[in-house]
This record gives sequence, structure tokens and C-alpha cells, in this order.
Amino acid sequence: MKIFRNLYNWTLKKSSHKSAPWFLSIISFAESSFFPIPPDIILIPMILANRIKAFLFAFICTISSVFGGLLGYIIGLVLFNSIGILLVELYHLEDALENFKNLYKLYGAWIVIIAGFTPFPFKVITIASGLFELNVIVFLICSFISRGARFYIVATLLYFYGENVKRFIDQYFNILTILFIVILIGSIFVINIL
Repeated sequence: MKIFRNLYNWTLKKSSHKSAPWFLSIISFAESSFFPIPPDIILIPMILANRIKAFLFAFICTISSVFGGLLGYIIGLVLFNSIGILLVELYHLEDALENFKNLYKLYGAWIVIIAGFTPFPFKVITIASGLFELNVIVFLICSFISRGARFYIVATLLYFYGENVKRFIDQYFNILTILFIVILIGSIFVINIL
């Protein structure tokens, strides 16, 4: 757990750096199309380090995530047979993708809204949305709603309860780290059985 604690402390320290918003933007963009790490890992320490900018950071995350989602959509729509299939195989999601096809025909917009708000890997949804040709305007609107809600809820909670949250994280860091890993592995497991 010491490595995660050191990473957390390093992130808190770097969160006040002048280029931290750019780093947050890059991570948010990449996570929505190909990168496996969610931006919350950067967003939360940045807000804890500078609560006054909580809503600016949420805005950066939302906009970057939606534009990254558009890249994922394009990968699914245009580049699936070259780039998209590599990402699906990398995450072992071949079976899950076939199941999504049927769900997208019925619930495409709702899938984007729900998945964009949860810890479910958003890149799977963005690529699938392009692959199954969900209307791009519907996709973008749903992405803004879900990603914005997710990041602004985090920002609001941390803005008002930041010091308590920071103390809670410091006190229960090891348990929270284990819980995060379990949720991450659980999400991957759920994806694979769908």
C-alpha cells in the first residue's frame, strides 16, 4: 500500500502545479477513448489541493472526456477493424461487445448516460457507440449529461466537504485503495461476463 500512498501524496503535491489542469485534461481525454485509468484519480487530489477551482476542474474533466469520447466514437465508427479491435482485444471484451450490439439497438442513449456516470470503462461505450452507429448528436448530448453529472457531483462534494474528505482518505487510505481495486477488477469482470 505504500506505493499507492506515495502516489497519492505525489499527486496532491503536483495538483497545485501550473500545468496540472493540462495533465487533467489529457488524462480525461485519453480515458474516454483508450486509457485505462479514470480521471477521478487526478481530479480528486487536485480539488483537495485547491478547492476554489473545484468547478473549473470538473469543467475541464467534462469537456476533455466528451472530446475523448468523440475520438472513441470515431475509432468505433471508422477505425474499428484496425485500432478498435486492438483495444477490445487488449481488454478481452470481444464477447461483451457482441452483447452490447443488441442492447444498443434498444437502449443506446440510456447506456451512454448510465455508463458515463459509473466506474464502468467509458471507452467501451464510446467505441461501441461508434461501432453500432448511435446518432452522434445523441451520443454527445448523453456524454455531456453523464460525464458532467459525474464530475460536478465529485467537485460539489469536495468543494463543501473537502477537508473532511481529505481527513477520511488519509485515515482510511489502505481500505479505500483495496476497495478501489476491488471495484476496478469487479467492473472488468462484469464487462467480461456481459
